[in-house]
Amino acid sequence: MKALREKIEQEISASGPIPFSRYMKMCLYDEEFGYYASHADQFGKAGDFYTSSDVHAVFGRLMARQFEEMWRVLGSPNPFLLLELGPGRGLFARDVLDWSAKKFPDFFDALHYRLSEGSPALRKRIESTLDRYLQIGKANIIVSEDMNAADAIGNTGPPVFADPNSPAAERRKNAAQGVSRGYMQYTEQAPEGRKSSPSPHLVFANEFFDAIPVDVLSSEGSLRIDTREGRFTETWAPSSPEELEFLDCYSIHPEPGERVEVAPRSQLYMSKAASLDRGFLIVIDYGFTRDEQLAGRHRGTLKAIRQHSVSANPYEAPGEQDITADVNFTALAAAVEKRGMHAHKLVTQSQFLMGIGEANQFTDAFEDCRMPQERAKVALQLKHLVTPAGMGESFHVLVAGKGVDPESANSLAGLSFGRR
Repeated sequence: MKALREKIEQEISASGPIPFSRYMKMCLYDEEFGYYASHADQFGKAGDFYTSSDVHAVFGRLMARQFEEMWRVLGSPNPFLLLELGPGRGLFARDVLDWSAKKFPDFFDALHYRLSEGSPALRKRIESTLDRYLQIGKANIIVSEDMNAADAIGNTGPPVFADPNSPAAERRKNAAQGVSRGYMQYTEQAPEGRKSSPSPHLVFANEFFDAIPVDVLSSEGSLRIDTREGRFTETWAPSSPEELEFLDCYSIHPEPGERVEVAPRSQLYMSKAASLDRGFLIVIDYGFTRDEQLAGRHRGTLKAIRQHSVSANPYEAPGEQDITADVNFTALAAAVEKRGMHAHKLVTQSQFLMGIGEANQFTDAFEDCRMPQERAKVALQLKHLVTPAGMGESFHVLVAGKGVDPESANSLAGLSFGRR
């Protein structure tokens, strides 16, 4: 996108070479021209990449089953506040709410779903996807500014809706004021003396942390982006003490010719997510542990994705391609444990979903199938979610709990595959 390229060049001209994390943030989240801020057609077959919710509704259905079990482990609180970070178009939230309403009515009655999304374009898509749930106050959109989606945790103010002048927002405003529109009335106001918006009982992040800006280190130092003759060029600056400490604690020092990403911003997000009073946190993403890096893997995972093609060149089309880096789960687990949460053993997405689905033989996936051809199609979609050839082994699941009996947490379906 020419306009974004010029904007980045102007910043470099004014202040000198910029850290890679600053470049990545502008490419993805610039308010005018960023990849996520300016369009909402990145997902699915016609977009640049798939998420699990693009594959089949069974992902949301299985997670609804796991959320309901967590709700019971926590003593069935009402309301039960679920916060999703980076919800995209809201497809996952819709699948969870639809299935909960159908299969777990008591849980659905307690459930209140918050969606923290920074992209104006995606917030509009969420408004369309979840219109009926937004109308009745079963869900609300929290506007996260400047990538601070995790600031929604513990937010004591009223929810901020995506477009205050839209018809959907007007209906929700009326509902919050107690004006009946044929739907259940809803208000965020709590009894006097209590917080109007308590911390969530569950924070969920699916493919959120891989898109948080990272810095890139090599044996030459910390990467900086400069310009020369209309092209972005790379230069290096001395690594900061914080960057070196991250390598010492959670990663490895790169050998000559290698590059390694550091993600202190991800730790900040996890630290905020872990500030809930009592409950669970679930992170699903592709990534690695420090032990895997020590074994020689996951060094230099930065990549650009466009139209389902992966490139190692993040400078080719700023604002028009996704830029991601594998998630350092060792660093994320350490961040939540510092805030008093217990991080359970990392499992693959395959193990997690198989654990949830094995009790009822994945009837959540096949319930709507009427013809053999439909069952065959769903079986292929499910296979993509759970097998090594699809997302099953490349994606990992980190579950952390606070104020939860360890035995009860360890017995959760998603953490129990192969132990029943």
